[in-house]
Amino acid sequence: MFNSNIGRLRFFFYSAALLVAEIVTFVLCVVGTVGFEGLANSKPGPSREGLAAAVLVTSLVIVLFRANFAWRRSRDAQGSGWILWSYIVFSTLFAILQAGTVLVVKFDGEDSHSGLNLLGLALVGLWAVILAGKPAGGGSADMASSLSFDDFDPPGPLRGAAARQ
Repeated sequence: MFNSNIGRLRFFFYSAALLVAEIVTFVLCVVGTVGFEGLANSKPGPSREGLAAAVLVTSLVIVLFRANFAWRRSRDAQGSGWILWSYIVFSTLFAILQAGTVLVVKFDGEDSHSGLNLLGLALVGLWAVILAGKPAGGGSADMASSLSFDDFDPPGPLRGAAARQ
């Protein structure tokens, strides 16, 4: 199960399930450590260390699953190694920075974490490249032939014009 290839649809649904799992585990980490009110009222620093540690550990576990699914999809699509490893390294870095952000964020509405947002956008782009990879065994000629309009039969009044050509 953990070493078989997976197609696009399964990779998409596995990724969606991991996103939901990550959100749920983050909420459980907050509820299990300081609570939402405690998080909103606490000052950045040592009072949030337990929460940051819990978020880090659970995020890294999810990164392991995410890396496994990306590895399997990349192998199925004969994807580039640098894209796969970039995705794994950036996912790990994102998990570490996400846990660090919990330590330093102030809930006054003025904080902007544009660096973390840009890293998230890079992850989405790498994920999309892994998702869109061509299936193994199919060359570019096979993909081009599936997009051919040679056998196209236009509807209605255009049918006669296409037949005359």
